Formats: sequence, C-alpha cells, structure tokens
Amino acid sequence: MPTAEAPRRLAWPLLAAVLAGGLGLRLWGIRHGLPYSYNTDEADHFVPRAVSMFGSSLNPHYFENPPAFTYLLHWLFAIAYGGASGVRRTFALHPAEVYTFARVTAGVLGTLAVWLLYATGARLFGRGVGVLAAAIEAVAFLPVFYSHLALNDVPTLAPLTLSLLGTAGVLVKGRTRDYALAGVGLGLACATKYTAGIALAPLLAAAAVRVRDERGARRTDALLAIALAGALAVAAFVIANPYSVLDYSAFHRDLVHQSTLSAEAQGKLGAPSHGGIVYYLWSLTWGLGWAPSLAALGGALVLLRRNVRLALVLVPAPLAFLALMGTEGRYFGRWLMPILPLLCLLAAFFVLELATAIAGPRERPRLRAPAARALLVALLIAATLAQGTLYSVHSGLALSRADTRNLTRAWMVAHVPAGTPIVAEPVSPDEWARETRPGTSTAANAYRWAKYRSFLVRIAPDGALLANPRTEVTIEDYERTLAPALLSYYTAHGYCFVLSGSTQSGRAFADPRAVPLAIAYYRSLAREGEVVYRASPYARGAKPVAFNFDWSFDYYPLAYERPGPAITVYRLHGGRCGR
Repeated sequence: MPTAEAPRRLAWPLLAAVLAGGLGLRLWGIRHGLPYSYNTDEADHFVPRAVSMFGSSLNPHYFENPPAFTYLLHWLFAIAYGGASGVRRTFALHPAEVYTFARVTAGVLGTLAVWLLYATGARLFGRGVGVLAAAIEAVAFLPVFYSHLALNDVPTLAPLTLSLLGTAGVLVKGRTRDYALAGVGLGLACATKYTAGIALAPLLAAAAVRVRDERGARRTDALLAIALAGALAVAAFVIANPYSVLDYSAFHRDLVHQSTLSAEAQGKLGAPSHGGIVYYLWSLTWGLGWAPSLAALGGALVLLRRNVRLALVLVPAPLAFLALMGTEGRYFGRWLMPILPLLCLLAAFFVLELATAIAGPRERPRLRAPAARALLVALLIAATLAQGTLYSVHSGLALSRADTRNLTRAWMVAHVPAGTPIVAEPVSPDEWARETRPGTSTAANAYRWAKYRSFLVRIAPDGALLANPRTEVTIEDYERTLAPALLSYYTAHGYCFVLSGSTQSGRAFADPRAVPLAIAYYRSLAREGEVVYRASPYARGAKPVAFNFDWSFDYYPLAYERPGPAITVYRLHGGRCGR
C-alpha cells in the first residue's frame, strides 16, 4: 500500500499532480483588484521599492521587512523589462503588468516550497509522507491566498524549507553539504522575513543529535560542520541584505521599530483582544485546516513516543514559535506561515500512520483486500485535504471576480461628474481617484474628483469642529477623526458624495467604546444620507462577515463572492448639496 514506502513510479506522478494543482491554485485570480493594489503592504513595500532602486542606490532605506524579496524582484524586473528605463516606464504606464509579474513570482516560489517540502518529507519519513505533506501545503488556505500578493510571506517558505531539507540531511546522514544547505537556506529565509529564523531551532536540534551520536574525529567534524552552517547562514543573510552591514544604524533602528510595533498591545483599532496564542490556534483551524492541525498534534505525540530524535527536530520549533508570537500585542494569521511546513510534515506522518494502524501491518493486516486498504488511505487523505481544497478553490473563484472598489469606481465614473467634491474613506489607494488615460501614468494624473483630506483632524476631543485644523494622522487612526459634526462641514463645502467601506467602519463597530464619536458619525450618515449605490462582496442571501483583520481582507468565509469591502455611496443634502 502507498504509505511512507510509496515507490517512485507512484510518488512522482502524484507529486507532479500536487505541484500542478498547487501552482494552479496560486495563479487563479492573480490579477485581482488590478490596476489598483488594494493591499496596503503590497502597495507600499516590495514592488514600489524594487522599482525605486532603479533611480537611486540598492539601499532600500527600509528594514522593517528584510529586502531579499525586494532585491529578487528588482533583478527580475531588470531582466523582464530591459533595464532601468524599461522598468520605470512599464511601472508608470502599466502598473498592473508589474504587479502581476511580482505576484506570479510569489506563486512560483510558493510552489517551489511545496516541492522542497516533498523532498524534506521523503528524506525524513519516506516518499509517501513527502507527497502528502506537499499536498497539504499545496492546498492550505494561507499559503494559497498569500501567493496572490507580492508580499514576502509565501516567498519566505522556499528558502525556509530549503533549510529544513538540509536539516533533514543533517539528522539522517550528517554530511557537510547538508549543514551547508541548512545554513544557506536559513540565512536567505531570515533575509526574506525575520521570523523565518525559527528554522534555526530544527537545525540546532539535528546538529545536537548528530554530535551526541558521533564519536572521536567524526564528532569533531560535526562541530566544524555546525560552525560552517552558522558562517554560511550569516554570509547568506548579508549577501541578501547587504545594507544590514553597510547601513547598520538604519537597519538596527528599523528592526527595533518593527519589534516595538509587534509588541504594541492593541495597536490597531478593531484588533482581537483574547490573546495571541488563542488567536493563532484558531487561525490554524482555517489557515491550515482542522484535520491537518489535529493530525499535526497527533504526529507530534506519536513521534515523542517512538522517535525522540526526530521529535526534537520537528516538535519544539512550532511550540516555541506559538509561544513567542503569541505574547506579542499584534497577531495576524499569515504570521504563522514559517511553521506551516513543519506542521504539514507532522500531519502527513500521522495520517499515514493512522492508516497503517487501522488497516494493520502487512504481516497481520486487518484489511486483507488491497482495494479496501487503498480506499482507507484515500478517504483519510481526502479528509485531510478537503477543507483546504474547498476554501482555496473558493478563494480562486472570488479573486477572479471584480473587486467592489473597482465596481464602485466604474459607477462613479458613470454617475458622478469629474471635479465633484467627494469624501472617500481610505479603503483604496490614491490612484483610485485619479484620471486614467492610455499612455499616461495614473499616479501623475490629475484627480478626477476633488477628494476630501481624510487624514486631517478636524474634530476636537468633544466632537466639535476645529477652527484651524493642522494635524494629520495615519490610516490606523482614521476612525478617531470622525464625528457627526463632519456632516455639516461636508454639506457646507459641497462634499455631497460620501463613500464608506466596511473595512473602516467595521473597525469602529468592532470596538465601539474606543471611538464613540465615530459610531455616532456612521449612524448620522446612515440617517441623513441617501444611499445611491452599494457594492457588496457577499453572495446573494449571505450574511455579512463580522470585521476581522484576517477574514475581512483574505475573504476566507464562503459568504464572499468577490474581493473588497462592502461599499456604500451616500448622497448628502442641505447646504451646498441642495435638497
């Protein structure tokens, strides 16, 4: 039966199907939202910075996210678009093309990570576990969804899993090249996303086991190989992030700032408050899936009883990661990504062990008929992959449809004359409100509508209008700038159309006691404004999804039919807006 000892003639076709399916899921709906990048991190970080390097130095001047993925995009853009002038021109005139290229790069790296996970599982357990672990990651919702964005979360999985492959070799064979592979992968992973440093824990565990098992000169060789792995990790990190040394002061400053932000309790209005560990455990139930998560727990317990050496490599790292990240003040499901490969390995091992336990060993089988044994394995595998497959397919369907913000803009172009003053909540980038003309850069075009300055604070703490407002806030504090008095300001100055998005209003209603003036503002807007257009992301008859910093932006619930927030366009009356 195809368990951990699956033959090559069966494992390789299955792996090919897994890789093809995983790549397809990652590319399905890859152009969602374009030509606008609605994800703030995607719009602000990697692609724009990779392009901006063509007009300056390779110093990213930004280290809150490490720059390895930015550098990779920079060089790929240079090859694809013919150098600096070609890149800048394409990004100015055809930004959708550049973002699509970057997203495809993320998806391909995510698929490469799936293949590397197969190789790791095959080395540690056998080809059957390798194929199943790869299949779990291929369909798991979090790595599939975030392959659709030019962010560093999914690309990090490729070098991280490369390090795990080397670590597996250290444990199994202890060759110098395995230490080298693990060290290089670790350094590249950390240069792509700092939290990928968790890959150091399996490497240290495998090295400790190897040193304990060796004697004499071989133990000395193992110690030297550990030093080599460390040196190569540092070298790979510096090569992929050279300005961590060349501009150390900026690197250290941004690293400290990022650490401070992560530890900041409730830094985001509407963020969950029941603790990071609970939130991450909940995130595993949908980001990886209930069955794989429980199977990973089962796999950890079985390994602790049967193979302590292997358990030391695979089990402590996820636990340490959850404990460390769970104590931070901010938490998002995608931050779990660095431990998903380890959990997939544990889950695949347990599922196939469970199949063997139910069917019985070959020598004394409980299920004697080969067809019955094959059916059992197929059912267990199907149950393990079902949730991830369902929600990843749903994600592809949703992302392949027009974003609500694109629909709203099309309605605005058709119904709101150019030059009309509007109030638009910060749920879309600045380019959304600008003119679009073939052969011109949208970012440099004039505004189609006169936008209200949403981040300017016009409200005093008591809710009254300020006579001489000067302070501006970031998007994190936008809800704190709202109060009912703004509506009279809008009508007095001709801002007759107000666009409200659920990803902003939802934050206020998720924590109404923190922003009572914003709650009063939204209620007054609904009472006084005439609804002239709505764009809903939900399927007909589906209930709206409560605000959440994951589900409101990754569209996991099946209620979603398309991407984007629920958008409502209000027409105000009175003052300069007439009756």
